[in-house]
Amino acid sequence: MLDQIILFLISTVANIFSAFAGGGAGLIQLPVLIFMGLPFSVALATHKVATVALGLGATIRNVKEGHTSWRLNLFMLASGIPGVVLGAYIIIGVNDRYAEIALGIMTLGLSLYSLFKPNLGLEPSHKNRDLSGLILGGVGLAVIGFANGALSAGTGLFATMWLVKWFGLNYKQAVGHTLIAVGLFWNASGALTMGFIAQIQWDWLAALVLGSLVGGFVGAHLAIKMGSGWIKRVYEVITLIVGIKLIVG
Repeated sequence: MLDQIILFLISTVANIFSAFAGGGAGLIQLPVLIFMGLPFSVALATHKVATVALGLGATIRNVKEGHTSWRLNLFMLASGIPGVVLGAYIIIGVNDRYAEIALGIMTLGLSLYSLFKPNLGLEPSHKNRDLSGLILGGVGLAVIGFANGALSAGTGLFATMWLVKWFGLNYKQAVGHTLIAVGLFWNASGALTMGFIAQIQWDWLAALVLGSLVGGFVGAHLAIKMGSGWIKRVYEVITLIVGIKLIVG
């Protein structure tokens, strides 16, 4: 019972921050699962299944608000899900430490880039919606999808930044789309793939899923109410912490 309470609390806290900033739940949740005794592959598979509830909780809140574009969400699904499935298959037989270090360095870059661009993502603009822009945008999402399937934390943060920088969304819009497309559907694809090829700690899932659902809803609610300025600041802090954590290990 104590383990279940710890799992619920950790999952809730991790997913509140993740839903607010557009990614990073694995920074807290995955290491806790490993610390509590799960092998990396089992912890990763269990974490990915649980994070689907993050997307569900956040989707319920964002759909209620009605400020996301389903056309853009569908585009993100079509572009990213093939990469997610491929990444999940590849990572099972690969030591991902070097990839995590590289991802950590790039995540630190996201934090610094946003910090030195004070107006980035505060006001929406309509960019790269022509054919060539959509093709390049889809390629970027496919690469991020591959990283999402293969790695444990931080890839939602890249999707958020890609939507801000390439498509001109503000942080509030970008986080909403990331939580629906990445948090729910990309993670569901990765979880389904992991379910076929890796072991899942099923008796831990109830607490993790409930914490993810609650945390996703609360974090999305806070993001909607507090707006892009606050999201930008939290995003910069989360990317800084996630980057350092991925590099240090």
